[in-house]
Amino acid sequence: MKQIEGGITAVQGVQAAGICAGIKKAETKDIALIYTDTPATAAGVFTTNSVTAAPVLVCRKHLSDATAQAIIVNSGNANACTGDLGMTNAHRMAAATADQLDIEEEEVLVASTGVIGQQLQMQVIENGIQMAAKTLSSEGGDDAAEAIMTTDTFPKSTAIEIEVGGKTVRIGGIAKGAGMIAPNMATMLSFLTTDVNINSDTLQSALTRVVDNTYNLLTVDTDRSTNDTVLILATGNAENTEIANASGRDYEAFCDGLMFVCTELVKMLARDGEGATKLVEVVIKQAKNKEDAEKTARAVAESPLVKTAVFANDANWGRIMMAIGKSGAAFDPYQVDVLLGDYPLVKNGMDSGYDEEKATQLFDNDTVRITIDLRAGDAEITMWTCDYSYDYIRINADYRT
Repeated sequence: MKQIEGGITAVQGVQAAGICAGIKKAETKDIALIYTDTPATAAGVFTTNSVTAAPVLVCRKHLSDATAQAIIVNSGNANACTGDLGMTNAHRMAAATADQLDIEEEEVLVASTGVIGQQLQMQVIENGIQMAAKTLSSEGGDDAAEAIMTTDTFPKSTAIEIEVGGKTVRIGGIAKGAGMIAPNMATMLSFLTTDVNINSDTLQSALTRVVDNTYNLLTVDTDRSTNDTVLILATGNAENTEIANASGRDYEAFCDGLMFVCTELVKMLARDGEGATKLVEVVIKQAKNKEDAEKTARAVAESPLVKTAVFANDANWGRIMMAIGKSGAAFDPYQVDVLLGDYPLVKNGMDSGYDEEKATQLFDNDTVRITIDLRAGDAEITMWTCDYSYDYIRINADYRT
């Protein structure tokens, strides 16, 4: 596996653009367009929030034939809770994009992110789509990554090369999201491209599997958004023997590559959580089962008391034990070990005799890994989150103002 430059446009046959249309108050990029030279196999995973944004509904409809050739995205306005007009506008985005690219409307997938409850300014949007179509480039991945941002402080992009069936395959991805992020997706958008040759059912299986083990194990603030969308386009240009089943060496190799790309993006998302100063990895070992592993990881990763202690470099392990205990997982408290990196804070549910100064120094790192060994089974999981700082409140208090 080799990391390469280019993000989504590292994949042959993919072009992208990111332009400033004027949706946002500031003069920043706010429309992204991703385009494949030929129709691509497509798959998607979406929010589980029952309050679902119009573009998500359009995507689900357009994915019914499992192919697509373009993704149009706006930031600054979520087009959620906007009724019939919002649905009409989401379809208008797809239609305007299709018109500019001379493809069918059903071949266009749509995504939006930003403030909920406001109608899109369609003249601005349609002018922006026209601009984006004219600036499509095989080097436009970075611009697209920037254009989908809202409260993000930096664009998130990565790409790799792997070998599948004796052929070199590329996978690229971009993502956005800093707040309203909780397990089972959030105000989080991610767009993935690959040149692997794979059928639609198998691509959907791979994406669902990877999302369950990456994006669905990401939490910033427990709030699940209305717009979560992960989309992948597979061009087939690598010309490997088609991956036709969700099993076998080629399928596993592709899943491993996709897992790497999405894990890298998840780490960037957690590191850029609103007001965050640290990426926090919560590793659960020897849980009774996967369900208990997830319960425990989520309880710790979402605890405001744990997150604020991490921000303050405070090795207050009692807060971690409290969170483990409220999770509902099955374990013996006096069998639990808690480590900060490889350094033990808790041994058999009690103070390990750790050095406070050393623990404080370990907390004062850009990445903090908390490992919890429940000694109750053989299930393991990793969840990603961030600390809570003073800026989290400031950012969200000022979001609309």
